[in-house]
Amino acid sequence: MGLKRATTSLEQVIEKAGGCAVVDGGFATQLERHGAAINDPLWSALCLIKDPHLIEQVHLEYLEAGADILVTSSYQATIPGFLSKGLSINEGESLLMKSVKLAVEARDSFWDAMEATPEHGYNRALVAASIGSYGAYLADGSEYSGCYGPDVTLDNLKDFHRRRLQILVEAGSDLLAFETIPNKLEAQACIELLEEEDVNIPSWICFSSVDGENAPSGESFEECLDMINKSDKVHAVGINCAPPHFTEMLICKFKKLTDKAIVVYPNSGEIWDGRAKRWLPSKCFDDDNFEYFARRWRDSGASLIGGCCRTTPSTIAAISKAVKENP
Repeated sequence: MGLKRATTSLEQVIEKAGGCAVVDGGFATQLERHGAAINDPLWSALCLIKDPHLIEQVHLEYLEAGADILVTSSYQATIPGFLSKGLSINEGESLLMKSVKLAVEARDSFWDAMEATPEHGYNRALVAASIGSYGAYLADGSEYSGCYGPDVTLDNLKDFHRRRLQILVEAGSDLLAFETIPNKLEAQACIELLEEEDVNIPSWICFSSVDGENAPSGESFEECLDMINKSDKVHAVGINCAPPHFTEMLICKFKKLTDKAIVVYPNSGEIWDGRAKRWLPSKCFDDDNFEYFARRWRDSGASLIGGCCRTTPSTIAAISKAVKENP
């Protein structure tokens, strides 16, 4: 049986937002601001076990900031990861379901309140189920290198992602967000899974980039997007968790390579040391930078813009203001 379910299309949300929809921002960053301790291989997914109320609170904060798309707390939530914590398969699957449920409940409660408020100016948000790369599960920084080693095959990657994808669709997500994909092989695995599982909700595939030119593996985006362009299961493609300094250049590159919607949600520009598990000092964007450059990114061709690590609801409010109040 295919994983088919009627849904509001991504294209409709972009249109309702005036041509450029707003994705939410850094999740772990905001959880830590509320006191969550997530220095753990599960990262923000640890809050699914310990602090689910904080997850819903963060979702609401991003909705209030103007997000049209909420990304779930499942980026680093995997069955193997939960098993490593001593949980059962059933418990792990329930936590994946919970990641969608918390986002849907936050969205629905926020929208119910907004509908009772005349001229509120918000759009009913979509819930995007986050599917982090295999490297994110490894928690060794390989989502920023693409170096999985010769023993990791296409079938290995499909087997790794399959059950999580099934659960996140069944849980009621509106779309799937494959995030920080570091190489062509994993992008191929995502595409083939969407076909094999007959997924019929929108999806996007976002790569990371460490040089602003290529995927972290060194493979060209031309190679990667040529493959993605052949799939009608992938509705948007782009970049997440790369420095914002690369974003405009990458949008222009992608515009030449694809007709699909382009999604970008860069980090703040700080550098994450995946092995040392710490942020390194670097030149980063503040909210004013994001407000200014969000307009440029939209005008360069991005249809979905948000933030990733170290961005906050105030960042998303600045982006929302830029792209919606300044057509």
